[in-house]
Amino acid sequence: MPRIIFHVDMDAFYASVEQRDNPAYRGKPLIVGSPPDQRGVVCAASYEARKFKVRSAMPSRTAAKLCPAGIFVRPRMDAYRAESAVIMAILRSFSASVEQVSVDEAYLDLSAGFEKAASHDAALLEAMPVAREIKRRITEERQLTASIGIGSNKFLSKLASDLQKPDGLTLILESEKLTVIRPLSIRAIHGVGPVTAAMLEAKGIFTIENLQTTKLDLRTILGTFADKLKERAFGNDTRPLDLSEDRKSISAENTFLVDTDDRPTLRRTLRELAADVARSLESHHFGALTVQVKVRYSDFSTLTRQIRVDDPLTGEKEIYRLACFLLARHELVKSPLRLIGIGVSTLVEPTSRQFLLPI
Repeated sequence: MPRIIFHVDMDAFYASVEQRDNPAYRGKPLIVGSPPDQRGVVCAASYEARKFKVRSAMPSRTAAKLCPAGIFVRPRMDAYRAESAVIMAILRSFSASVEQVSVDEAYLDLSAGFEKAASHDAALLEAMPVAREIKRRITEERQLTASIGIGSNKFLSKLASDLQKPDGLTLILESEKLTVIRPLSIRAIHGVGPVTAAMLEAKGIFTIENLQTTKLDLRTILGTFADKLKERAFGNDTRPLDLSEDRKSISAENTFLVDTDDRPTLRRTLRELAADVARSLESHHFGALTVQVKVRYSDFSTLTRQIRVDDPLTGEKEIYRLACFLLARHELVKSPLRLIGIGVSTLVEPTSRQFLLPI
């Protein structure tokens, strides 16, 4: 049966809700987050503010310098969660298979409705009217816009939803996926953060086409992540939708091609793992009260150490710092490591303090 996956992404969700609810904000550069006279960060920015290069997680002081006319409002998480519940109900009226990954983002599996299509591409094309109807209902019933990507898997649909924001509708046909993704930057691949991108670009890999054609053994650069990256470069992704309601932990780990105790290599790897875990926390709208590090040595012996904190963690810098602390406190790098990992657990709802973190 051909797979048909939608990725629905609300456009500048927090800022759009504020602009809808307060007409005075419409058409203005709106910044949701901590005021610029306090030590905090931007939670979201309207498209008018994004023109000034304001982005989420940026210090509010920096945002004010980039966009002097920006209007700062504090986040109303209760309002956003309530709006999210209504939008998710709309999505579930179209499919029983919905994976909600954050308050403003979800995957839908529409495969079951198009089993009789003549081909995979035909099935994807037949699903287009459903996507248009979803967009219509969100616009008419909620006075908000969403961008939808359609593809044969989660990777392609998410990538497609980013191509024509805001208010976009993008289909990547199975027969055209290699052509479509070939010219895109490697940074368009979910999981390729600044550190990974810099390592690849240093090797002359700037685009997905470069990934498709490289003769380099990427495992020497990226460890086990290289295998997943190569799959994505060819538009392949076998992940099913996660329809479970509860999640107890989130983790990421890397197995080195050659065992190492090189500190810069370990720190670089930890930063990437912390970033991956933080993205997962954000996508599932969780904070974590427990951080754990895992190491495996050349003889395959494995150790884990963890620490519990009082306030939910959400940011990669916090997770990275605690992981480094655990490694040093317990002297875990006593010999070359075969594997290193970071995990978080005791998952709870993040508090508003996440928008007022020290910079």
